[in-house]
Amino acid sequence: MNFLGVDTGATTTRALLISDAGARLGAGRAEGGNPNAHPPGVAAARVAQAVGQALGGSDPAGVGALVLGIAGAAKMADPSVRALFEAALRATGLTCPIKVVADCEAAFATAAATGEGTVLVAGTGSIAARISGHRMVATAGGFGWLLGDEGSAYWLGREAVRATLRRVETGTALGTLGTAVFAHAGLAPDPDQVQARRTLITAVNAESPIRLAGFAPLVSAHAATDEAAADIVERGAAHLTETALATRTPGDTSPVVLTGSLVTAATPVGDRVRAELTGRAGGPVRVAADGTTGAAWLAALGSVTGEAAQALHRQLSRA
Repeated sequence: MNFLGVDTGATTTRALLISDAGARLGAGRAEGGNPNAHPPGVAAARVAQAVGQALGGSDPAGVGALVLGIAGAAKMADPSVRALFEAALRATGLTCPIKVVADCEAAFATAAATGEGTVLVAGTGSIAARISGHRMVATAGGFGWLLGDEGSAYWLGREAVRATLRRVETGTALGTLGTAVFAHAGLAPDPDQVQARRTLITAVNAESPIRLAGFAPLVSAHAATDEAAADIVERGAAHLTETALATRTPGDTSPVVLTGSLVTAATPVGDRVRAELTGRAGGPVRVAADGTTGAAWLAALGSVTGEAAQALHRQLSRA
């Protein structure tokens, strides 16, 4: 029997087809499928696209279960949104049960089979969660781009633009970060302070708010040369570290799993967060590149149990 795992966020959707022996049979990739960040119909179509790629020539009837790990899982409680995803996935030929879990749960399961610990997700958005029995039982952060997501790529990008605007307002030299922000927005800094401020604000507000995350790489790129960028890195890493620690209790030795581009790659923010948590969390710090493997493993748990489930996890971790 085969199983499907899907991990989808605001930027990217990934799908993985595995066998019950741990063989990776197919993979798929599409644009973001978070229904909070994109119209639900568009999001559902992207998830189905990734699943279709993962299935390839495999018989959909041979899939025993699919687990969809999704940022914005709460949105799936809306029957109309859930129906869109169900219809899109059934159109690929799947007849198996479809289970929706939080992306936190899928990511944690990728790196830890214990079912107990902490997961910190830091990509376009950010959230930390306490995992118990493979389920998310408590959270810290994760309020979304409008209300929070401190330390996320969206937050970093917004802070980069705000720092640039403050420099414009005060007549301070733009520095390498400010110059890069204007260039990323497709603008040349205007020598007129009022006009420069107006054009940058107008350009940024003309885009979808989530596009602010596109400015985040500029913070990493200029952290070594620009004081404002270095300050944003420091504050972002502190936000993420404290968010993760908020889910821990004194003496906790369970794993901490990090996932998302900000904390898994060699970035200034990720380096600081990993170092801080290694010294302060009390348990091993592990990295999960994404949640597809964990989602596929969770899909298999309905059919594979006990030591066989642990062996399957070990096999998938080696693959």
